[in-house]
Amino acid sequence: MGNPREIRGSSSVEAALTISTRKRVLGSLVAASMFVALAGCASAPESSPSGSAAPGGAVDGFKPCMVSDAGGFEDKSFNQLGAEGLEAAAASLGVESKKVESGSESDYAPNIQSLVDEGCNLIITVGFLLASAAGEAAVANPEVEFVSIDDMVDNDFDGKTDAENIKPIIFDTAQAAFLAGYAAASYSTAGKVGTFGGMNIPTVTIFMDGFKQGVDYFNAQKGKSVQVVGWDGTDGVFTGGFEANQDAINAAQGIVDQGVDVLLPVGGPIYQSAASVIRDSGRDIAMVGVDADVFETDPSVGDLLLTSIRKGIDVGVEEAVTAAGEGNFDAAPFIGTLENEGVGLAPFHDFESKVAADLQGELDTIKAGIIDGSIEVTSYLSE
Repeated sequence: MGNPREIRGSSSVEAALTISTRKRVLGSLVAASMFVALAGCASAPESSPSGSAAPGGAVDGFKPCMVSDAGGFEDKSFNQLGAEGLEAAAASLGVESKKVESGSESDYAPNIQSLVDEGCNLIITVGFLLASAAGEAAVANPEVEFVSIDDMVDNDFDGKTDAENIKPIIFDTAQAAFLAGYAAASYSTAGKVGTFGGMNIPTVTIFMDGFKQGVDYFNAQKGKSVQVVGWDGTDGVFTGGFEANQDAINAAQGIVDQGVDVLLPVGGPIYQSAASVIRDSGRDIAMVGVDADVFETDPSVGDLLLTSIRKGIDVGVEEAVTAAGEGNFDAAPFIGTLENEGVGLAPFHDFESKVAADLQGELDTIKAGIIDGSIEVTSYLSE
């Protein structure tokens, strides 16, 4: 299977060693705060409080800024979506924004501090791995507002976000991934579908968890035995990072060599490595994208895409920045679900004629069941 690295042995992600504890605490916090999560989608108030700007204009001196994860802002995935949300809000508010890219984990804290020093009064951190640095900076700079994408920022594990100036934006992506797993199992003729990730962290494995549950649900409903290669629900294949490099090629090749005909790569640009392996194989293998509708963000791989598992990062960021810019910063967590359309499944696009005629109807029924609770989808957010 080549030499894909498993994250448990990687010294580059020390923070991931506390994942099981973080999962338990995060699950408890999310359950307690779910009733306020939808507040992230509420309409702006008709009148602005004293000292704030009217809608469409920012408070004096407002400067929103963003720090990327190591994938960079051109990953055609979650960093890019975050940047698009920031830029849309800044344009609407009529303010300048600033973005800083991280080349590695060692850049997170210095990048955040550089933005504090520049006078940024709203700082968005993109990704689970930035949570520790974001939490420390927020506590040290209570006058600066923070938005954390993909983490509740509970670094002291006391069951609540570390500071009142942090707004978490998180996504129960397993719900949408469940639909993708069902669709992948329905499409597969080989009886094998595969997945691999960048790092064994909750915001990656939540896709893999939902995907596997969707395949298992298909098997139970249809009396089939489609296998999932690359993730057993606890452990699997990981590249050790989020770069489209030889490690990602090795991981994809190892799974393709096991005969899968659908492949889900989870981790920003690593899908590009998966696409190259699929093309080199000469076989009819479909790919599932993540975060964005990759068919739209990267047409070069559109012909390979069965569908994509979408996270509304751009929408969540735009709403949070706009509210903060108008003087209405709200630290209540936003949790994206199928019900509030924070997560979802992209269209089949070029595969519309290749999937079963009744598949979309089945997915619509399953989606309704997930929303009303009759179909259970578990993730670290629901533990």
